[in-house]
Amino acid sequence: MNFIDTHTHLYDERLIRDPEQIKRAIEAGVRHMYMPNCNSETIGGMMELAALWPENCFPMMGLHPCYVKEDYKAELGIVEEWLKKERFFAVGEIGLDYYWDLTYKTQQIEAFEHQIGLAQQYNIPIVIHSRESTQDCIDIVRRHQTGRLTGIFHCFGGTIQEADQIINLGFHVGLGGVVTYKNSGMADVVDNIPLTGIVLETDAPYLAPVPYRGKRNESSYLPAIAAKIAEIKGIPVSEVAAVTTTNANRIFGNL
Repeated sequence: MNFIDTHTHLYDERLIRDPEQIKRAIEAGVRHMYMPNCNSETIGGMMELAALWPENCFPMMGLHPCYVKEDYKAELGIVEEWLKKERFFAVGEIGLDYYWDLTYKTQQIEAFEHQIGLAQQYNIPIVIHSRESTQDCIDIVRRHQTGRLTGIFHCFGGTIQEADQIINLGFHVGLGGVVTYKNSGMADVVDNIPLTGIVLETDAPYLAPVPYRGKRNESSYLPAIAAKIAEIKGIPVSEVAAVTTTNANRIFGNL
């Protein structure tokens, strides 16, 4: 079986010091791994891995909402310069985060909408961070949806109604380790949305799935997430692998 990890921070210092992590992922059937950018400081490590593993590790370019600070316009300028000179598979991760700090909420919204425009300019998908802000992110995407905008609401933990809105907008929900947590409430959501609207992710090194919960997460753990989705839906893991892989390939332009 083949899997695609649509969201993994392989360049994180907790992972990049372990060069075997990518080999373990490939051996587990996770042959494509998409790396979201955070800000200008994460670009170097991400691009280094993309160069070392060009058939396995694929970069995105964007400014994460938690890094939208006083210098956000300069950071957005750096995003624009990189998009001009290299191929990126998505603009991400971008969006809104109302959990940590609302000081720069207005600037987060501005940065989000600006980067949606960049994705439309380069005709590539967006990967959205929507912590405690899912409906606002949905509403913003809806305003900009002209029929060509596509992408992923990563680390989805919302309601069935929010998932339905996302899928109806032509987007996918990214499901990760949280779906394996007993009290997450995600089983009912997964059971009520179509597999064609789902992609897999680890968000490594965060949110390791059961039975690895509490450990540093890595892309090789992705099959555990697929197995839980298969259990919830009462279908073979091979079907989850096949459909989510097709979904991810369509999003990122590999079909």
